[in-house]
Amino acid sequence: MSRVGVMVMGPAGAGKSTFCNALIANITAQGRRAHIVNFDPAAEPKEYEFSVDIRDLVSVDDVMEELELGPNGALMYCYEFLLENLDWLDHEIGDYDEEYLIFDCPGQIELYTHFPAVPTLVKHLTEHLNFRLCAAYLLEAPFVMDPAKYFSGVLSAMSAMILLEIPHINILSKVDMLKDVPKREIKKYLNTDPLLMADKATEEMNPKYYDLSKAIAQVTEEFGMVQFLPLHAQNSESVELILSHIDDVTQWKESQEPKEPDDAFEIPEMDD
Repeated sequence: MSRVGVMVMGPAGAGKSTFCNALIANITAQGRRAHIVNFDPAAEPKEYEFSVDIRDLVSVDDVMEELELGPNGALMYCYEFLLENLDWLDHEIGDYDEEYLIFDCPGQIELYTHFPAVPTLVKHLTEHLNFRLCAAYLLEAPFVMDPAKYFSGVLSAMSAMILLEIPHINILSKVDMLKDVPKREIKKYLNTDPLLMADKATEEMNPKYYDLSKAIAQVTEEFGMVQFLPLHAQNSESVELILSHIDDVTQWKESQEPKEPDDAFEIPEMDD
């Protein structure tokens, strides 16, 4: 059986680590085994400990102290060092053949846009270690509930999809924070018409950006990068829905039919 893993990605603050912990809790509740692999050399474990931790090889704090680099420069150095020592990763991953590996990635998008660290790492995992991978890309719901910011986030997710070349799932995290937003408005951002969204965006910005907004919307529509799954990390049904889609694209259970978000999960009621 091929190894199976999910690369949890997205901007800083999108809730990646919280999602990793919710995901492993849901998987283990089903009687399956799962492990978190920490790929963020500046991260600390939360509810679940890391089974594999890049900080055992190199950490941002050590690099900043020894080489007198800033946080971003230290992070880039850490990934260069990791790519030069992939035998360490091979040894640490070991024989996790029938268990889920959840890869918690840093939030700096330059690791796959400007510097091909994450694409190189994904290629190593899929081709050398025989992993079936899925990318789970998180965007904060409170952030994208603005048309201009929505397109910014979608372009970031699209960039990851194109450069990594693995199955890709978009997730709208922290929907529970939208206490004052009607559910029908939230659902518009789960599966929306990008051209209509572009029209709405141009109403709130300088008209000279209209053509640019339309072009971005057209590209977004052509790549089909506008569907999101809602995530309320404290709601087990929400996490289970996302896990069913990850299972499907990684072929964890080849006979499994993924649930449709509109039927399988209602956006949870918000506490007052």
